[in-house]
Amino acid sequence: MNTKIWLSSPHMGGNEQKYVREAFDTNWVAPLGPNVTGFEQDIENYIGEGAFVGALSSGTAAIHLGLVLLGIQPGDEVICQSMTFSASANPIMYLGATPVFIDSEKDTWNICPAALEEAIKDRTAKGKKPKAIIAVHLYGMPFKADEIKKTAAKYGIPVLEDSAEALGSSYKGQKCGTFGDIGILSFNGNKIITTSGGGAIVTKTKETKDKAVFLATQARDNAPHYQHSEVGYNYRMSNICAGIGRGQMEVLDAHISLRREMHGFYSSIFASNPAVTLHKEPDPNYYSNYWLTSIVIDPEKSNGKTREGLRLAMERDNIESRPLWKPMHLQPVFEKYPYYGGKVSETLFENGLCLPSGSNLTNDDRHRIKRVLENYFL
Repeated sequence: MNTKIWLSSPHMGGNEQKYVREAFDTNWVAPLGPNVTGFEQDIENYIGEGAFVGALSSGTAAIHLGLVLLGIQPGDEVICQSMTFSASANPIMYLGATPVFIDSEKDTWNICPAALEEAIKDRTAKGKKPKAIIAVHLYGMPFKADEIKKTAAKYGIPVLEDSAEALGSSYKGQKCGTFGDIGILSFNGNKIITTSGGGAIVTKTKETKDKAVFLATQARDNAPHYQHSEVGYNYRMSNICAGIGRGQMEVLDAHISLRREMHGFYSSIFASNPAVTLHKEPDPNYYSNYWLTSIVIDPEKSNGKTREGLRLAMERDNIESRPLWKPMHLQPVFEKYPYYGGKVSETLFENGLCLPSGSNLTNDDRHRIKRVLENYFL
């Protein structure tokens, strides 16, 4: 059996253990300490001036806290991009709010500006004006930030920017994570960098960040005893995990370069295949970290070749690939909720596949992947 080639596995840079060892040597193993502060500062320095970052236990926790900070209450409606991982939508349910799902557009595969405005108008006409918009940078590709922000401002609705997959990506030179009223990042094991598990919330002001950190540490009031005036959460990142993150930040740009090289590798393979469309930057305004390189197979041009057939062919060679995210409005848990748009996300799911994209793939790995791809499309 060939060794496993993973879709996107953790890739250590070398100095992670140094920061973790410092945490042990100084006995800073709790969810606070110099690595947490340092990691937050590293991210702030990376994504740009004016960003305030709070390190949390997961990207999902960051979305949940973001919605809390935006004042979402039971019965409120929250717009959410349909084509995404369920973690984008689940926190809406945590708060007893109602998700309203929006189709994708074909250029970036992200939230469709036209369907977004249609939904806002229709929900408002029904007396249920949405209280927030969750927009996602899918697979590291920035969403149409200018259009989404313009529509959100027009109707006075805040944007929660899900940048879980897009650390290092940018639009018109501005780093993803900084477009929304609140942004979130993820450092799950399969992301561009990892803290083994973890995430972050990105805010516009120090006051909002401090409020997020307060809520993430059980909303403990400033008193000599344990006193709580608000409901809090156990969402803070540990100093040990943050130490891994500090080491990972040192190699983030290198990892992005390697992911983009993998995208170029696939681009050369499919350049002469009319049945395969590679997901790519629509124009020079977009800069993707290409966290995952993805393709769509056109069933009318593929002579019977399908996404599932390719996935199984790769699986037989012990190579992991994965269908695109199944849209939330098609998921059993969410199918009863409102949906606006057409069938763009549904068609992408039916015909799309994510290919191995890790920054630690070797030349031997690429040779195996190329052989399977070329043999399948013969």
